[in-house]
Amino acid sequence: MKRWIAAGLVALVAAFGVGCGKKDESAVLTVGASPIPHEEILKFVQPELEKQGVELKIQAFQDYVLPNKSVEEGQIDANFFQHIPWMEATNKEKGYHLVKVAGVHIEPMGAYSNKIKNISELKNGATVALPNATSEITRVLLLLDQNNLIKLDNRQGDKTLKNIKENPKNLQFKLLEAATLPRMLDQVDFAVINTNYALQAKLNPLKDALFIEGKDSPYVNVLAVKKGNENDPRVQKLVKVLTSQKVKDFILKKYNGSVVPAF
Repeated sequence: MKRWIAAGLVALVAAFGVGCGKKDESAVLTVGASPIPHEEILKFVQPELEKQGVELKIQAFQDYVLPNKSVEEGQIDANFFQHIPWMEATNKEKGYHLVKVAGVHIEPMGAYSNKIKNISELKNGATVALPNATSEITRVLLLLDQNNLIKLDNRQGDKTLKNIKENPKNLQFKLLEAATLPRMLDQVDFAVINTNYALQAKLNPLKDALFIEGKDSPYVNVLAVKKGNENDPRVQKLVKVLTSQKVKDFILKKYNGSVVPAF
């Protein structure tokens, strides 16, 4: 009798534990992302990951600093918002240990204006707003050089404003936080804006940009983790889903060329 009672109690405790205990946190994957398009893409894959036993939690960030800090400090498992030059520059500057686990898409950077419709209308001494991040300045200057607005001393290696050899229109450059650039369009002649911030501001890169990077841009946006976590089963499941044909079709249909799959 005592053995029956004991066995019954064990079964009751086990049942109670299953029904009321905490969810297995090992199946939860938290990823930091920019709202557009990164968070939208992650939301698209959430149901598929759920089928595979992974609960994807998405933490949206409005800046380019906190997502890497959060991964490095273990507050989130991964992030999806940046290209490799930005990640490598952050690792070097901050002593972080972030690594790429998958390349997902390219967001061609473009120039936008509320004051002119064509770059031929640009006046001498015009004011141009650029993102102030070290890894972005090279990218922007190469784009301006490609469109004959400036001439660099050469197109190899990292660049700063000091590498501008010729500035025929005497452009005046203002280096600003990337997220603020869409709000500056009434105050400058044009601004070079990252596509995620352009989309958030309801700008259409294909229709509204004065000029834009080609689809062969090397600045692929990646899913990143802290070194050592590349083979985490939850991360690998996300990688497989993020680089699937369904996601490629979703990106092509939703963004109509302003965001380009990189796989």
